[in-house]
Amino acid sequence: MTAAALEVLKSVYGYDAFRGPQAGIVDHVIAGRNAFVLMPTGGGKSLCYQIPAIVRPGMGLVVSPLLALMADQVAALRQAGVKAAALNSDLDPDERRALWSAVETGALDLLYVAPETLMRPDVLERLRRARLSLIAIDEAHCLSQWGHDFRPSYRQLDGLVRQFPATPRMALTATADEPTRAEILAHLDIAVADSFVAGFDRPNIRYAIEEKDNPRAQLKEFLARHEGESGIVYCLSKRKTEETAAWLRGEGTDALSYHAGMDKAAREASQRRFQRGEAVVMVATIAFGMGIDKPDVRFVAHVDLPGSIEAYYQETGRAGRDGLPSDTLMLYGHEDIALRSRFIEESDAPDERKRMERQKLDALLGLAETASCRRQVLLSYFGDRCEPCGNCDTCLEPPKLFDGTVAAQKALSCIYRTGERFGQAYVVDVLLGAENDRIRQFGHDRVSTFGIGTEHDNRGWRAILRQLIALRFVDVDLAGHGGLSIAPAGRDFLRDKPTLMLRQPRAARARRHRLERGTAQSTVPEADRDLFQALRQKRTEIARLQNLPPYVIFHDRTLIELAAARPGSRAEMGRVPGVGEAKLDRYGPAFLAVIAEHG
Repeated sequence: MTAAALEVLKSVYGYDAFRGPQAGIVDHVIAGRNAFVLMPTGGGKSLCYQIPAIVRPGMGLVVSPLLALMADQVAALRQAGVKAAALNSDLDPDERRALWSAVETGALDLLYVAPETLMRPDVLERLRRARLSLIAIDEAHCLSQWGHDFRPSYRQLDGLVRQFPATPRMALTATADEPTRAEILAHLDIAVADSFVAGFDRPNIRYAIEEKDNPRAQLKEFLARHEGESGIVYCLSKRKTEETAAWLRGEGTDALSYHAGMDKAAREASQRRFQRGEAVVMVATIAFGMGIDKPDVRFVAHVDLPGSIEAYYQETGRAGRDGLPSDTLMLYGHEDIALRSRFIEESDAPDERKRMERQKLDALLGLAETASCRRQVLLSYFGDRCEPCGNCDTCLEPPKLFDGTVAAQKALSCIYRTGERFGQAYVVDVLLGAENDRIRQFGHDRVSTFGIGTEHDNRGWRAILRQLIALRFVDVDLAGHGGLSIAPAGRDFLRDKPTLMLRQPRAARARRHRLERGTAQSTVPEADRDLFQALRQKRTEIARLQNLPPYVIFHDRTLIELAAARPGSRAEMGRVPGVGEAKLDRYGPAFLAVIAEHG
């Protein structure tokens, strides 16, 4: 490890040692070599390019997808004493001239820029005249057509290989399966030997997945465990986003909404409030979240099935970036499965792409329906592994399995006997022998499957049908009225009659995983909690005066360390992890005064 890198780590960021593979990556890039870095969110990817950019001669160029993210990263770097700036369309002429002057005179350590801006000919020409220490492409999965968030503007970054052949290139992401990784390496001409894959595990995150029963009641119960904390609730549609946010506000939650249908100013206002708040819930579509740098997101909930395991992993990964305990919940039902399938089949994508998307959906359904450790299933998708984690719902409350062979045969037979055109509720009514006019009207009170399923209740049959849909035994006609029909795999099952084990649904109340959880507050010893809250209050006051997110001043983890150490001098405070020299100069007296007041 170079002495210069360690000096920057301590003096700028306030840490004595690198974590995991950071040291190897930093050394590799300082030596002038390319690097592909796959590291879980919160694992410290930013340091892997920021420190080499500071140590190497010249200016580091960072490609980032969002203006808000760039603004927050630049603000955090400046707080730490790093000379950083962002080039974007919001700059007025004077600001733009000053920025280019700083670039030309070598006055910047790091310049952040969006791909659309970077690839303009005039911008590239000016950058060719500057001395670049490295080029770092953040959220690099956006470059791959196989990635869950492909962006055409990122594909243009191929041109950087020709434009700056002697400048070290870095591609960084938290989310990339094997096809995505291979495509990133090929397009940016980075050798496989220059890859650093740090694993995907986020042990501080608790994973939980439930079948939809009463989604609002389930979400309300989940959020009740996170009172006074920030989090994200993902919805599939713009309308549902607005309705859910309005309902939460009616329930007393400080909830915002964010989706692509909002005008730019409204979206930016919502994001700014979320970034600067400490107990704000963002209700959003997938339009929100890429690159969100807020470290104290304590929970992420999906009230609809996400698009893939990659999307789920990245979206849940926005929780707990500071490494403190965080919570996730995903709700899904048979309608979600059918809708996602419909999106795939009705898209204009080529057949190869559709086949890949079907495989991705099947993998996600496998995660949702598994009776084993969810973390093991999640990590295995990315080629990673772990022991049973003890921090997911299936580890903490193992589901029961039952031999569902006969139940599946009954359900499939009932779908067939009723003409393969009725929805789930109707099929369940026939299986339970419900006496109603609609069943009598169609004569289905006289079919052989009428009333043969009384060994399961309504919830039980819904769970069985949902699992048969997930297994591709049953298709759902969403273009019509949600009618169920037997898929080829279901016909094979009826012919071959193999044993089929299914998950047994928990009783409605027992299914709510009332699990003990950890939060930033609960990790603080009781003797330190009053001081911790006082330090948070001081941080909030300082942040408001500067119009900055509180975490830009200090992370919660640093405040926890300060509350535990109770430094009495500048030198003692400088030994607390996360307190660099610039922040010590700027904020040391204020925080030392709060600590002194608490004895």
